[in-house]
Amino acid sequence: QVQLVESGGGLVQTGGSLRLSCEASGRTFNTYHMGWFRQAPGKEREFVAAIIRSGGSTYYADSVKGRFTIARDNAKNTAYLQMNSLKPEDTAVYYCAASQSKTYLIGYDYWGQGTQVTVSS
Repeated sequence: QVQLVESGGGLVQTGGSLRLSCEASGRTFNTYHMGWFRQAPGKEREFVAAIIRSGGSTYYADSVKGRFTIARDNAKNTAYLQMNSLKPEDTAVYYCAASQSKTYLIGYDYWGQGTQVTVSS
């Protein structure tokens, strides 16, 4: 089992940047695919980005492609989401999640508590 703690959210103006961090407990971080998801008020939670166990491949939602970058440091048990060129529509609670499934697409059984990102216009 793994426990996840996000940090780095906050209030930023349109066009600004933030970097979210997700620190995982335990010694098996490199056995999990890591994903970032977000949920805006009144909307369903949506996929943002994912990175496979080794960090060798990354995947993004079309809405953030070219603006967001997911990364991980397995030595530090931490995943990151660098968010640039932020837009008001990026405002949401951002969650990191961990999956031990064969594919990064499913099996996100472990979730952090979320961190609020607010982008002002």
